[in-house]
Amino acid sequence: MAQINQNQKHIVIIGNGISGITCARHIRKQDSDIRITIISGETEHFYSRTALMYIYMGHMKYHHTKPYEDHFWGKNRLNLVHDWVTEIDIDNKKLNLEQSPPIEYDLLVLALGSKYNTFGWEGKDLKGVQGLYNYQDLEDMEANTRNCQRAVIVGGGLIGIEMAEMLRSRHIPVTFLVREKEFWNNILPEDEARLVGRHIREHHIDLRLETVLDKIIDDGNGKVKAVITQSGEVIPCQFVGLGVGVSPNISLIQDTPIEVDRGILVDEYFATNIEGVYAIGDCVQYRNPPPSRPKVEQVWYTGRMHGETLAYNLTHKPVPYQPGPWFNSAKFLDIEYQTYGVVPCVWKHPLDSFYWEHPEGKICFRALYDGNSRQLKGVNSMGFRLRHEYFDVLLKRGGTIEEVISSLHEASFDQEFAEDHHQHILHAFESQTGIKLYPIKKKRKGLLALFGL
Repeated sequence: MAQINQNQKHIVIIGNGISGITCARHIRKQDSDIRITIISGETEHFYSRTALMYIYMGHMKYHHTKPYEDHFWGKNRLNLVHDWVTEIDIDNKKLNLEQSPPIEYDLLVLALGSKYNTFGWEGKDLKGVQGLYNYQDLEDMEANTRNCQRAVIVGGGLIGIEMAEMLRSRHIPVTFLVREKEFWNNILPEDEARLVGRHIREHHIDLRLETVLDKIIDDGNGKVKAVITQSGEVIPCQFVGLGVGVSPNISLIQDTPIEVDRGILVDEYFATNIEGVYAIGDCVQYRNPPPSRPKVEQVWYTGRMHGETLAYNLTHKPVPYQPGPWFNSAKFLDIEYQTYGVVPCVWKHPLDSFYWEHPEGKICFRALYDGNSRQLKGVNSMGFRLRHEYFDVLLKRGGTIEEVISSLHEASFDQEFAEDHHQHILHAFESQTGIKLYPIKKKRKGLLALFGL
């Protein structure tokens, strides 16, 4: 991989999501002269895709989701082209667009994102059947649910729970079909999965576990009127939300010499097999994944790190991508979820687990560790916030489970005067393991610290 040279004067980035925009911004910080063009047919300006649900729910307007004012792009000489790329001409380093004239490039960055899965169900193309990934999907959902009397969500993932919350905000009854034994229990351990499932039902969502979609029924006019499960049950509905995951969006490069598998294949520097062509974000598949990482990572913060790493490599001596310990966060209706390190849904010896759950059943903490070395492997938290930096440092240096439990107050990220769960977690650990830990000396916050109390 080579740095930008004097003969490479135009970098073109396809995609204006977090990966592409981060890459463009960081290249500009390091090089004030290079010409940078960003192409996207989705929206003219970068916006926070994770905020789509709040637009639908009426909490935000679209312009609230744009982190930068519209003049930012011209001020920083980042040329925006609002159009769809229809063809990549690798031989001539040229992009053909739907409405705009062709654009030539010296270096090309593919930040194509994801597309939602459909799995070939009968009726998947009916009006009223859709997933939720981009702004066009939000517009479709607005139109498709305008006179909706009942909705069905298929798939127990993060997109599915977001769509269910969106629909319930408009008082639309929702039936939620999940093929697994518990909600998201291909990712979550059983205790956490059950906790989330209870919470979903408390929000008046009809959660159907171990229920599989068979087909979607046409009303005779090209619109959905019902779904049929594999058990033969007919559920009338006017909207079907597909929450069965996403896949790398690679259709644009299928007929090019760029190598793909599930995603666009890249090395540790985000270089493809074609010189001068790079890929970052959700569309990427690592040829050799970093330790304890999947081949395809489709998480907001990893997309940002991709963009930062590639920008650095194009303007400095290249370094390999080193993301550090895994991290993710999400929201299940009113319950915030964080995970650090590795916490699979099941584990084997010598791994061991400590689990604590609040008596009210909406807050929990799990720590997975090596039963021999006592080294922490990962944690889950639900219903209260913990600091990323704390666990990033601790996991990198191999901290122990006892260290985590006795110093968990240092990771606290909850607002002032929130209920303190750390002493309860400490006492539960001592009770479950028989190991006596030093009592926590809690850090004082706010007015207590001000008055020395």
